[in-house]
Amino acid sequence: MELGNVSICVDVSFVATHCLDMSMESNTVNVSCNPQAPFNDLPLLPPRQELETSRVLKQCIRSRTVLAELEQAGDFLPNKALLINIMPLLEARASSEIENIVTTTDQLFRGSLLEQATDSATKEALNYRQSLYEGFQALQSRPLCTALAERVCSVIKAKEMSVRKLPGTALGNDITGKVIYTPPVGEHVIRDKLGNWERFINMPTELDPLVVMAVAHYQFEAIHPFTDGNGRTGRVLNLLYLVQSGLLSSPILYHSHGIIGRKSEYYENLRKVTFENDWESWIIYILEVVEESAQWTNHKIRAIRELRKHTKARLKNELPKIYSAELLDVLFHQPYCRIADVVNAGIAKRQAAAGYLKQLVEVGLLAEEKVGREKLFIHKRYLQLLLNDNS
Repeated sequence: MELGNVSICVDVSFVATHCLDMSMESNTVNVSCNPQAPFNDLPLLPPRQELETSRVLKQCIRSRTVLAELEQAGDFLPNKALLINIMPLLEARASSEIENIVTTTDQLFRGSLLEQATDSATKEALNYRQSLYEGFQALQSRPLCTALAERVCSVIKAKEMSVRKLPGTALGNDITGKVIYTPPVGEHVIRDKLGNWERFINMPTELDPLVVMAVAHYQFEAIHPFTDGNGRTGRVLNLLYLVQSGLLSSPILYHSHGIIGRKSEYYENLRKVTFENDWESWIIYILEVVEESAQWTNHKIRAIRELRKHTKARLKNELPKIYSAELLDVLFHQPYCRIADVVNAGIAKRQAAAGYLKQLVEVGLLAEEKVGREKLFIHKRYLQLLLNDNS
């Protein structure tokens, strides 16, 4: 929208309407940042003050302990690949929801299986999952960098996204229209600050990796390098950094779940870094979100393991002739499957595969539903487990 001569890009990845009306007369305000002017003087990293305060270090220990437990929990699953398929989809839905792009987990799994989305929100969430996957693959050959951030954003937005070249982007209160933050302008300025961000996340340091991630995430959002998609891109980069730093072997943390639960604090703490230079509150908040998200993901993994064990027992007892570890894997790859999935897994030819799925329906392990020309077979208990936000 337009406000006077200023082009307002309302991007809730950086601000929330309830915490934006800031008094510039406050003694704690960073007077070097004027919301109405481009913040080209955004300080370079690392910040000058002490980052690893005693409070931060205590929270680091708690967060890293739970992350290590999450890494081990994944190793106890017979097929860890299911986490790489399932958790990024849940993360995609939640990260999109933070941007007010709302889809359901059910729609997301259907869209993923059928490789098509029925609505724009589901499509954007699936794009997020794809960007996380491509970013994870890219880490095998290069570290996090500006070019990778551009690629991640391009996949999320399904079009070529590059660093902003034109002035006019500002962040505004979507109710009042008031400009509350204007990020740096000028492609060379933005690329210089991204170059500094890139060096900070890749250089040797004695800082804990979780502290580095928290600081780098703030800086990326403050630079606001793209015209859209900055919040989702930043959260993908967080997960990729956890992998790059060796804290996770794959991006299975349901990171955005914790942010949704404390969304107002996310925006308020971003604001406090910019205008009050309060790094401690921001870092502790991000570390707490990592801890809470890892705990939630751990609980979900345990629930999946229990359901898988129960399903395996039922298959062996009720359908021993068709039981196989490969069939069990198909049932837990995601909560929907098709005849083609059984065939592609090398379990049976099409006619036999259809018979297997029909038997699973007859004993109540699956439910059948027709969607267009496709027959979908729904693992309802698994779907409910994934839809249940409390487990």
